[in-house]
Amino acid sequence: MLVTWRYRKRKSLIQSLDPRAWLIFYGCFMVASVLFWDLRFLIPLLVIALAAIFTSGIKWHETRRVWLFMGGFVTFFSLLTFLTGRGGVEFYADEHLITSLRAPFTIFNWRPTLNITVERTFYALSQLVRVFSLASMTILIPYSLNPAHYGVTFHGLGLPDKIAYAMELTMRFIPTLGRDFQLTMDAQRARGYEIEKLSGGLITQVRKLAPLIVPVTIHAIAGSEDIIDAMDLRAFGVGPRTWLEQLRYRRRDYVLIAMAVLLLIFSVVFSLFGFGQLWMPDWALAWAG
Repeated sequence: MLVTWRYRKRKSLIQSLDPRAWLIFYGCFMVASVLFWDLRFLIPLLVIALAAIFTSGIKWHETRRVWLFMGGFVTFFSLLTFLTGRGGVEFYADEHLITSLRAPFTIFNWRPTLNITVERTFYALSQLVRVFSLASMTILIPYSLNPAHYGVTFHGLGLPDKIAYAMELTMRFIPTLGRDFQLTMDAQRARGYEIEKLSGGLITQVRKLAPLIVPVTIHAIAGSEDIIDAMDLRAFGVGPRTWLEQLRYRRRDYVLIAMAVLLLIFSVVFSLFGFGQLWMPDWALAWAG
């Protein structure tokens, strides 16, 4: 049986909107975030993402693991970019040095040195704000979108029935696979299998994980065959599909779609005119100079 993300009905702004309008806004927001590296444009987008998070009604304990993983992932790569200077060289040719930190030791006559520059600092900050905004808006989708509306939502966005239903199955695949993995691990532990005591090299450990990987994989394949058979018995794909749930736009949905379109047009036009590139404030350049 397919399962879903931990969706719960809440009295929030996001769930009061048509899911199609929310996905349209998310798509335009994602394009706008990708087009800009300028903190003056990225910070307002971050404010929009934070406003969506705090008005979503989603509790911290429900998404704690997701936020910790996402925060650690974004912080790690932003810090790595800051330390190495990689990634931003296509946006700047010269660097204005703020300070240089030298290690008190040498490795084969090489002394590790960290050059802190204005360009590296603001590129890392821009990357942090940009990716955090995108990740925050993405996290809201599975927790605020009713699983019963997956198929009809993608169908209402103009996708064919087959693609809309494929998108619904895709969004349910990961939580279903996680449920099957947890059930299989509990069953194997009841039989004396101790995953905590795995030892040996990488290949040896992968081989010892066979009691978990094989049943989960076979169950996923068997489950997909059952879904295919059920769809064939219901003549799926022979003609236009009817959906049990019906979605209707309201005034608030049209307002959100209009805001999304304006945001998209604004972002594309400003990007075409050369705005939105990496920005360093004059006071930082003067201080470093």
